[in-house]
Amino acid sequence: MMTARLTETIESVARDCGFAMVGYARLRPLEDRERFFFDWIAQGRHGSMGYLAREPARRIDPRLVDPRFRSIVSLAFPYAAARVPDIDWRTQMRGRIAAYALGPDYHDYVLAAAKSVASVISGAHPGFLTRTYVDTGPVFEREWAAKAGLGWFGRNTMLLNREHGSYFFLAEIFTDLAIDAPAQLYRDHCGTCRRCVDLCPTDALESGYKLEPRACISYLTIEHRGSIPRDLRAKLGQWIFGCDICNDVCPWNSPGGEAEHHAALPYLPEILALDDAAFSRRFNRSAIKRTKRCGLLRNAAVALGNTGNRDAVPVLSLALASEREAVIRAHCAWALGILGGAAARRTLEVALSRERELEVAQEIRLALDEPAI
Repeated sequence: MMTARLTETIESVARDCGFAMVGYARLRPLEDRERFFFDWIAQGRHGSMGYLAREPARRIDPRLVDPRFRSIVSLAFPYAAARVPDIDWRTQMRGRIAAYALGPDYHDYVLAAAKSVASVISGAHPGFLTRTYVDTGPVFEREWAAKAGLGWFGRNTMLLNREHGSYFFLAEIFTDLAIDAPAQLYRDHCGTCRRCVDLCPTDALESGYKLEPRACISYLTIEHRGSIPRDLRAKLGQWIFGCDICNDVCPWNSPGGEAEHHAALPYLPEILALDDAAFSRRFNRSAIKRTKRCGLLRNAAVALGNTGNRDAVPVLSLALASEREAVIRAHCAWALGILGGAAARRTLEVALSRERELEVAQEIRLALDEPAI
């Protein structure tokens, strides 16, 4: 059983490591989520995220990972909302990156901090088991954080806390040490507010505090592989990696910090021109590498189409003519069709005469049929 002194030490070290919140819960099967999760998988809502369907029972009961686990320490590491410069992104052809992906990859530094906290348990009780996760492994992070008293599930399906909003990463330490759960859970403070639901561009948020991932901009720009559904492309706006809309509009989140995040608004022609080496140099230590070069350039092509700015035609034309990835070429064709104009049409006609990939050729034909703007 964990002592009050050990609890104080854990929480002191956690604060020193940058964590804003610490909570504890006893491990048991998440029976209240089992039916929902299995139905969610059966409905195909996981989309391209096949890893979620592998061994789903281990997500319901972490003790199937290791039967020695008895408790969990849940940790919340805050990050700043992106306060971006007020610019005309269409004229300047600027994309948008979610705040959590700015700077170094959070997996690395949050995991290192969580392991420092885990070492407190191991040091106090030699021989006790700890296993640390940060956005990895078969772990329902938000569920366990809620059971540890860190917050409540908001309508945006994020974990929310009255003091810290939803701008924080979650880390978990599984241990065979017996730890008591909080006396009561955090109650819901969403009330009648529906800002996140009403302002989601793709209507991904559903009633009943549910999310349709296959319509979520974060899913589409990061996890989804292949073509983005045509009816959703225009709704992505300038987002090329993730989305902060349902966070930004939440009244429990305070405005961004004093520093403006120019990195959150990358120049789209520059992104679309990245080769493998340049992509690796720029994003190797960033969470953005998750979407891979193909995904990021696909997203940039869509955002360029969404600018409505015909200054984007030359860079899109070059990518359509020279890009080896069919998915990127297909989305460049879509963007050229949306932008329209004589130059875009000439490019599409030449590309159609040379294209051998059926998917790309079909996108070019559809683009040629787009009404001019």
